[in-house]
Amino acid sequence: MSSDIPAAGTRQGAIGLTCNATADFAALLAPGQRLIGLDLGTRTIGLALSDVTRMIASPLETIARTKFSADASRLLALAAEHAIGGLVLGLPHNLDGSEGPRAQSTRAFARNLNKRSPLPVLLWDERLSTQAAERTLLEADQSRKRRAEVIDKLAATIILQGALDRMRAEPLR
Repeated sequence: MSSDIPAAGTRQGAIGLTCNATADFAALLAPGQRLIGLDLGTRTIGLALSDVTRMIASPLETIARTKFSADASRLLALAAEHAIGGLVLGLPHNLDGSEGPRAQSTRAFARNLNKRSPLPVLLWDERLSTQAAERTLLEADQSRKRRAEVIDKLAATIILQGALDRMRAEPLR
């Protein structure tokens, strides 16, 4: 990939870069850098953190959404604290593969984040991640209150783990 021309499937922001392909995203990462996965909701942002080998995703925290600037500041503070090399942002496609208003909102979040941070952002298809998280919590016999507390960061973990698995399976170009 040329350093001054984004590859196909990427979009250059004022500072950062958004990728649609895991291979393009992986090529931008230095060894040993962790990733943060995000499940972007209307009221909260669930966060997950990878290990330095990028093999395992673990729940990190849930940010209560306020304004974009406050949300981005908290996210970027966590990124600095954990030596993050990139972000995996769940992109909510409809079941038929089309994109609705939530996907447009997520793309806008990525664009705005690109203006504030050089961290590359991978848009990852998150279809059914929240339902998978809910099913996992129900199988673990978690109370409704406990499920509400952890559902977003567990969904972020499922999103991030899917991207990590794909990156390991896909050789770098």
